[in-house]
Parts: sequence; structure tokens; C-alpha cells
Amino acid sequence: MAHAVKELYPGTRLAIGPAIADGFYYDVDCNRSLTEDDLQRIEKKMEEIIRADRPFVRRELPRAEALKLFQQLGETYKVELINELDGETVTVYEEGDFVDLCRGPHLKSTGEVRAFKLLSVAGAYWRGDERNKMLQRIYGVSFPTEEALRKHLEFLEEVKKRDHRRLGKELDLFSLSDDIGAGLVLWHPRGAAVRRVIESFWLDEHYKAGYEILYTPHMAKLGLWETTGHLDFYRENMYSPMEVEGTDYEIKPMNCPFHVSVFKSSLRSYRNLPLRYAELGTVYRYERSGVLHGLLRVRGFTQDDAHIFCTEEQIDNEVLKVLEFTIFILRTFGFTDYDIYLSTRPDKYVGTDEGWEKATNALRKALHHRGLRHEIDPGEGVFYGPKIDIKVRDSLGRQWQCSTIQVDFNLPERLDISYRGPDSRDYRPIMIHRALMGSLERFFGVLIEHYSGAFPLWLSPVQASILPIAERHIEYGRIVLNSLKESGIRADLDDANEKIGYKIRKATMLKTPYMCIIGDRESANNTVNLRKRTGENAGEMSIEKLISFLKEEIKNRR
Repeated sequence: MAHAVKELYPGTRLAIGPAIADGFYYDVDCNRSLTEDDLQRIEKKMEEIIRADRPFVRRELPRAEALKLFQQLGETYKVELINELDGETVTVYEEGDFVDLCRGPHLKSTGEVRAFKLLSVAGAYWRGDERNKMLQRIYGVSFPTEEALRKHLEFLEEVKKRDHRRLGKELDLFSLSDDIGAGLVLWHPRGAAVRRVIESFWLDEHYKAGYEILYTPHMAKLGLWETTGHLDFYRENMYSPMEVEGTDYEIKPMNCPFHVSVFKSSLRSYRNLPLRYAELGTVYRYERSGVLHGLLRVRGFTQDDAHIFCTEEQIDNEVLKVLEFTIFILRTFGFTDYDIYLSTRPDKYVGTDEGWEKATNALRKALHHRGLRHEIDPGEGVFYGPKIDIKVRDSLGRQWQCSTIQVDFNLPERLDISYRGPDSRDYRPIMIHRALMGSLERFFGVLIEHYSGAFPLWLSPVQASILPIAERHIEYGRIVLNSLKESGIRADLDDANEKIGYKIRKATMLKTPYMCIIGDRESANNTVNLRKRTGENAGEMSIEKLISFLKEEIKNRR
């Protein structure tokens, strides 16, 4: 692809072009804005190169020779990369008169490339830094057979249909406004209804699991974030401080220090532990505009956060409980397939090696006890401790990061908290950080795509729509509506002067699980004709039976 771009658009400079999990891309510095038509031209040129069946030739060059070569080619980005490489030699690959910096390996020749497709072009800053030049990133995929490519392209079409940004607008769930600010979510009534159900379920289950619910401020003195270490390790994701009466304050990127402060507000005994604090706490993090993505990457979001304060002897049991709680929550929302990773100590960290080893072992033991297969993700722990990450797989098999469990020996030390032991001496508690859904915004976005907007009944913003066939049926429709609402069922009434076919299509497009169609017969018999969004007719039933039927399905969270 890079060769084709260079031939079609002379003067183009190449940046980075890696293989990625779902295809490949190449960042190019081209003197024109590439369009869909350009992608087709590039594909045709690629086909010419493939038909030529030229061999890929690997060469190892001394660093000085490689620098000279790419300087002569005008490839300034490659020169920058070579200057950062270790070793005395540099690997390049040649194909015809085209040469590129690459470690390989490659196929034997261009003729071995089979089925490919260029998908899109997007902007990308050089090295991911918005202070650098904006390049153009061309995405593509390649498969060994046309059949495999066809199946993948069908998969991508399904992904487009499920895009939460499109469905969010079509189903009137949420919006993002430039007037408000990038990455800040507006929850519409229908989306807020789903959020309220999620929050209510979350709160009920946390009370059952022995958690206490907190509410904390949205900002704190800058000095607090210096003490916790967030300013040193997390500064690039924090907003600029604001001055209040001569003191600098910082909007919160985390809830942790506030929960520690609540713990510290009273003398704690070993008899009080474990102490479990939970909060649906809204935090703010500075994400670059280039990475913002609907609900999945935002600047203001609500974490389903919790912090457990326990003794060292209680760690294993508490981590195991959190792990089981996490799996229960995920399964309830329909996620039964997931991948688990144990992330270990990064290069830049705080605390002692002994503390890190104890924390990592506690997480590992919980995974083994539960019989959960997992992979080690070396060096991907947070600066204050190791973690378990659970990535759910949606109905299309895509992986999403949601849940995390982290053991922290460090923040209790930095914020100097303690509990009184049975020997009347003070001891340092261990702190477990955990989020089961991650954030409500991201989790909602994943749910939308997982269900393609067709939520199960218990989560649906509107659970039943009453559809009168004619104007004379509206009065009875209101009776049905009130009966459903009084029973706690989310319902609406379509009293528009439209034909019943239109009303059914409208409710179906909104993915309402059930439609209660009422005409002369239903009005006379105090019944409804129940229709599912799939088009299946569930039959005529009384209002009482309807309520019982819906409440049973809601209760079971099917």
C-alpha cells in the first residue's frame, strides 16, 4: 500500500505502518487530502504491484548508511525513527524500486498477497502527539482468501449497524454537543431511564454485599493530588488547577483520596474491617480530542467505584469476593464471555518490592481459587499496585475493557491512615480499588452495541408502547397506560393521528420490546393484543395478565 501511495502521489512521506489486531494501517504525509475515490485508486495500483510478483528482499544496513539512504529519499519520519533505534544495524526491505524501514518478516513476494480491502482514511498526529503534524492514516485488511475477506466485511457492516453513536441518535438516548464541550455527555430521558435502572440495580446489590454508599466533591486542593502521587504519575490526564481564594484546586480524576479521607475521619478498629465504601462518582480526565469516541472515550464520566479497607490477612478473601461480585454483575447484563489479565508492576511505580509481591500474589490466588484462566500482562499495573482487568466479549466477539480490581499498599501509606489492632497498636490497612462496570458512560455504550439497541425488557427505556388503532381507542389506551405505570412498568402511549401500521413501525424502530395494540374488541373486553418487537404476536390478554407477564420477565432479567 505504501508503495502504491508513493507512486500515485509523488512527494508523499511515510511515517509508521504496523500490522494491528484487526488489519493494518499506514500514516502518510501527503500533499493532498485523500478521499474514498483515492482509496480505490490506491487499491488498483496495489493490484498492479501484486500481479508483478516482485520478491521482498531483506537487507541489513549499518546505521549511518540507513540514515543516508532515507535522507536521500526525503523520508524525514524514517530518519527520526532510525535515530531512536538501538543497535548498529538497521533492517530494510526492498520490493522493486521501493524500499522501506521494517524489521519484518515478510511474505516471499508481492504475488503472495491474496484478498485485501482499504477501509478508511482518518487523521492521526505524528507519534500521537497533538503538538506534531497531522498525518493521514489509511486503514486496511488482508486475508488469504476472498471468502475470508467477504466474511470480515460483513462483520464490519454489522459493527456499523451497532455503532452506539448512530443508535444513540436514532433511539434518542444521548448526545454530545460542541456547545457544551467535547467528551461531555448529555443523557436524554430515554438514556437516563436506562441509567437509572443500572444505578438502582448497582445500589441494591452493593447494599446486599455489605458496601456503604458515599458521595464526595468534584474537586479538591491541589496539594492532595501531590500527596497521593497522582500529580506526578497522572498529570497529563488532569486539567489545569484553578485558584480559589489564593489556594489551587484540582478537578478530580479519581475518587480514591476522598474515600480515604472518610476512613480517616474517625478512629478505626480492626473490628470495623473490612470496610467497604462505594460511590457512583463522576470524575474528569483530559483526553486528547483525537481519541475521544462517543461514550467509549469521554472527558467526564461516572465510575462505579469502590474502595475496600482491610487487614493484610483479609486480602485474599476480599479480592475473591470482589471477583465473584464482578462476574455476577457482568452476567446479569448479558456478558458471559470474557478474558482476564493479571497486570504486574510497571517500570515507574511507588512502594516496596515486597508490598508489590504480596499484592500480586493476592490477585493471583483469587484467580486460581475461582478456577479462572488468565494471562499475565507484564508491566501494565498502575503506579500504586497490580491489578486484574476483565475484558468482556460482546455478541460480535469484540473485547471491551470494563472491570478492574487493584490491590494498593501505597495510598494508605501516603495518606497516613491506620486502624487500631487487638493489641492496641496502630496498623496500616490495605486498600483494594475496584470498578465492576468501569464507567456508566462506557458501559452503556458497550451495552448499546452488544444488544444493537434492543435492550432486554428490564433495561429498556420504554418497556411497552400502547398503540390505539383509532382515535376512539385513545381513552382506553390511557387506562392501560396508567395501569402499567402504577405497576412500575415504563410505558408510553402513541396517541398520534396515524395509521396503526405506522405506529407499529415507529415502535419497532425504537426497539420497544412490547406493543399493546388496542381496537374495538380490546376496548370492549378490557384486554390488549400483545405484539413483540420481533413481529411475533403474543396474543390477547387482560391488563392484569399483561402486568403479571411483564413483571415476571423483568424480575428474571432475561
